Amino acid sequence: MSRITLLISLSIFLIITVFAFLQTAKAEEIHFNNDIFILKYSTLSNINRGYENEYFLKNENKSNWTKMIGIYYYPEVSNPLKFADKESKSIESNEINVLLKYIENKKADKAALSYLQNGSSNGKNFFEYNIFKYEKHPDKGMMALRYAIRYFFNNNDEITTLAGKVKAENDEYLQKIIESPIPPVIEKNINQN
Repeated sequence: MSRITLLISLSIFLIITVFAFLQTAKAEEIHFNNDIFILKYSTLSNINRGYENEYFLKNENKSNWTKMIGIYYYPEVSNPLKFADKESKSIESNEINVLLKYIENKKADKAALSYLQNGSSNGKNFFEYNIFKYEKHPDKGMMALRYAIRYFFNNNDEITTLAGKVKAENDEYLQKIIESPIPPVIEKNINQN
């Protein structure tokens, strides 16, 4: 009888361990827009005093990416609408940025914005398309969800094509981000290449 009890206990333990492992693995992956993003960067920010998690495609990382998702915790920010409004004004005042859309939902205390930023990486020019959603954290502070795509280009014809693509997709991506729940922040330091 004790052998059967031991075998059952060991089986239950293994099942619980495997389930816990799978849950942990899922927390470090995000499925969005038919892509799988893996947590490759996480740190406690000196600026916002909360954790920042950044997820990239399998073969990409913080220094070399085409798509990413960011989850940012701002424990000291209590008003997402005020913060988002300030961000939108900062984006508009910077000549390398173009604010595409800014949306507020005062009843839900949420805001979202999208913008293009001109940049370069490893000698290649790109437009970085960013969407941010800001909302209150359930306990304290504010959470931000970011989805970004880098569109690389070589000439003015490609710029025109990219501008049309972003314009056509902006409302759809904004809606997806607005409807997406913000996953919890993982509070540990990670720096994977």
